[in-house]
Amino acid sequence: MTGNPPVVRNGLVITPTGSTEADVSIEGGLITSVGKMGQVGRLDFDATGLVVAPGLIDLQVNGVAGHDVSSHPDSIWPAGEWLATTGVTAYLPTVITGSDPGPAIDTMLAGPPSGFRGALPLGLHLEGPFLAAEARGTHSDAFLRPPSLEEAQSWAHSGVVTMVTLAPELPGATEVIRVLRAAGVVAAAGHSLATYDEAASAAAVGVTHGTHLFNAMPPLHHRAPGLAGFLLTEPGLTAGVIADGVHLHPAMVTLAWRALGPDRLVLVTDAVAAAGLGDGDHPLGPMAVTVEGGVTVGPDGQLAGSVLTLDQAVRNLVRFTGCRLDQAIVAASTVPARVIGDTTRGRVAVGARGDLTIFDP
Repeated sequence: MTGNPPVVRNGLVITPTGSTEADVSIEGGLITSVGKMGQVGRLDFDATGLVVAPGLIDLQVNGVAGHDVSSHPDSIWPAGEWLATTGVTAYLPTVITGSDPGPAIDTMLAGPPSGFRGALPLGLHLEGPFLAAEARGTHSDAFLRPPSLEEAQSWAHSGVVTMVTLAPELPGATEVIRVLRAAGVVAAAGHSLATYDEAASAAAVGVTHGTHLFNAMPPLHHRAPGLAGFLLTEPGLTAGVIADGVHLHPAMVTLAWRALGPDRLVLVTDAVAAAGLGDGDHPLGPMAVTVEGGVTVGPDGQLAGSVLTLDQAVRNLVRFTGCRLDQAIVAASTVPARVIGDTTRGRVAVGARGDLTIFDP
């Protein structure tokens, strides 16, 4: 790009050090300045009265707007286009148990179609098949299997698998976790019956994140805190929270917020193809799910993902917990970027990617 860089002017900018009224200029896809610029540059967007935030990042998206990632991996791209309308600039397409991740891996390796404009997939999130049968949720029991070192090595070496959710207490999981972490893949504990001690052992070998806190894991118990208790109290771990008011009561979201704080809570949607479409029957991998009144359930009546969008999750976190808007935005941008080790996203700062999401009051 030549000439004056595009500028977002006069917004309340969420920066790594707080909120400040500033102009943000972008050149070559990167942020080149954050601060008052006078009349230098051209006025591309007047953000007066608006909040200029880092682009939102969703680490768990099964599908949206009729697009199901597991059954139709080529829908990763149109799903990304739709996600951009909700403020999401990057995401992890999520493949669930029962779907061969091979086609999704091939789709990622092939790259976006010409002219693609939307939320960029930052690699796949494989949710399963190494899950505990008793905590499988709507994942099909027929497709669950023990952790496989060979499969894990294949995923790790693909270069496009970013996160794997597994039950760390399963036999063979420790070796799989080590392989994933050695390749830079996030090993996340979820759909698990792990005890507190088993969770601690998993963290010692490489688990760094928890998938949808409180869901598909034993509830908190004062003598058996389990995986949830470990995620809440271990300072080095992050945890995903589905703040839709369905997966978690608002009081439990508040509990998570108070325990995890703005450095460890990650807002996720766990969205399915029904997101954006309303009530009815919709696909989720090898099964059909039904949405009624905004609640998504599988054939057995279990919760099966959500129709939540990440911008709404930001609003809900503020409403449920009373946290500040900038803190909720950090939970949907800065922290998820850190979880996956992406130093180029999740912050409005010189040198970072020029991915911005703008909120009105």
